[in-house]
Amino acid sequence: MKIRTAIAATALLLPALASAETFRCGKWIIDDETTLEELSRKCGPPTTRDSRVEDVRAPNVYTGGNTKVGETVIETWVYQHSAQSAAMVVTIVDGQIKKIERLKK
Repeated sequence: MKIRTAIAATALLLPALASAETFRCGKWIIDDETTLEELSRKCGPPTTRDSRVEDVRAPNVYTGGNTKVGETVIETWVYQHSAQSAAMVVTIVDGQIKKIERLKK
């Protein structure tokens, strides 16, 4: 019974693991392992770029609420190579690519 449960859980996780998005810039493939330096060098500047700072909060055991423990920088870079191609949105958290998604046309 435990083996069936483990197999079922693994089967449910596989689509999520396989769904990491990539996109092509010229002859290069960009994925979440790409550094920002590589992304800029291979793809050039993004079509649009947005940046925001969000608080990082943690539970406070003394008050029962949350306490600000830091800040995180979230950037959104959009690449639109042509009018015919779908725009690619790259989400960057604290200088690392965390998500790549294709915008619907």
